[in-house]
Amino acid sequence: MSTKGRGKVVNRGELAEIHGVALTTIDTWVRGNCPVLQRGARGVEWSFNTAEVARWREDERARQATAAAPTTREELDIRRATADTLRAELELAKARDEVAPVAEFEKATGRLMAAIRTNMLNIPQRAVLRLLGEKNETAFKKVLRDEIALALETSADVEVMLDNDEEEQDNEE
Repeated sequence: MSTKGRGKVVNRGELAEIHGVALTTIDTWVRGNCPVLQRGARGVEWSFNTAEVARWREDERARQATAAAPTTREELDIRRATADTLRAELELAKARDEVAPVAEFEKATGRLMAAIRTNMLNIPQRAVLRLLGEKNETAFKKVLRDEIALALETSADVEVMLDNDEEEQDNEE
């Protein structure tokens, strides 16, 4: 399409492609006062200047960023009180052992996954003895389902000890 001053004149689809958004997002922008060179109608395409739209988007982002910042001392005090309350609630949850550090959770999850992997990899070894000479497909599937269920149930019963738990257990012995 043609160029007008700074920016390129594009249609609705091209604008969406340039900004990597859906056409419905362009419609939302238009409802939010995005600059339009020509409104579309039957047989007439929408047209936008890319530079004007880019400037409008920057202004919108700046407006939204400043709208989120507290503007009065009272708003700032409310935010501080809210943060203090959230911090106190988190400390209480920690004291009650209702939360755990992410590193501990990751370690426990890794150990649980290792147990599941081990149990699942043991299935062929256990199933082969039960399946020797078996020719019935239904019986074959049943044995495999039973072995998979057993592996998963065994994994569910695994107690995942954290480093702190292991140290406490060593101290008890």
